[in-house]
Amino acid sequence: MRLGMVGLGRMGGNMTLRLLRAGHEVVGYDRDPDAMGRLGDEARGSARAAATGAKDLAALCAALPAPRVVWLMVPAGKPVDDTIAALLPHLERGDVVIDGGNSNFHDTLRRGEELRTKGIDFVDCGTSGGVWGLENGYCLMVGGDDAAVGRCEPIFLALAPENGYAHVGPTGAGHYVKMVHNGIEYGMLQAYAEGYEILHESKLFDLDLHKVAAVWNHGSVVRSWLNELAERAFAGDPALTDLRGYVEDSGEGRWTVQEAIDIDVPAPVITLSLLARLRSRQSESFGAKVIAALRHEFGGHAVRTEK
Repeated sequence: MRLGMVGLGRMGGNMTLRLLRAGHEVVGYDRDPDAMGRLGDEARGSARAAATGAKDLAALCAALPAPRVVWLMVPAGKPVDDTIAALLPHLERGDVVIDGGNSNFHDTLRRGEELRTKGIDFVDCGTSGGVWGLENGYCLMVGGDDAAVGRCEPIFLALAPENGYAHVGPTGAGHYVKMVHNGIEYGMLQAYAEGYEILHESKLFDLDLHKVAAVWNHGSVVRSWLNELAERAFAGDPALTDLRGYVEDSGEGRWTVQEAIDIDVPAPVITLSLLARLRSRQSESFGAKVIAALRHEFGGHAVRTEK
């Protein structure tokens, strides 16, 4: 089928290429000329389908047969709202807009209702797979009306590996499931991080973390794709000397913690994993300084001063 792809960055560009390989036709748009150039290269390298670039969103919509399908891969928040607003004058009743980014499900519910009043279906697709998705496929958690999702199913089947796509509920459900998925990811990453740090700091043993990660990936109860990536990372630099321990978050961990609070579900592991990420961004913690000062005041405990 022929669809539009708005946002041809690291994820959108690879998804476009996977769709081309599956025989779909893609009309792409990105504000970055370099991204548009890469789309042209992908089109020339595809023997079974065509990719074309659009100069703007109006041209993209004009190049799609009605009813249209337009997939958005843009940053969450205002960029999604701005893109939808720019698309609306060029869309018609029966068209489908898919948000494949990491949007807050509250925003998705609002957008779905707003578009529904205009006769446009809004499908949310939680997308997992990262830079490996091009070759391995993307895990897709899809929310939306049955008919709209059914129309778009050939796209989902092309992007996902076998059994890697599920229609999980109405509009908003896809991003809700993806939010919790990422919250779980926070906890898993933190557990691996703490375990490997204990091994790295051992006073008794000089452990080869690459060897440990490798053996854990064969029959261990903690084997996983994440640990396979740990094995890969330690292969090049077991001490990770070239990396700084600064960890960003995309927002979904925060949203998961807030949702847990809102529905009275205790989620201590995910919550503490989020807080650990915040701590990683402090070169020097003022709170730790306060603790050191108070321990010195009440107990005369030694403190370390700035040099």
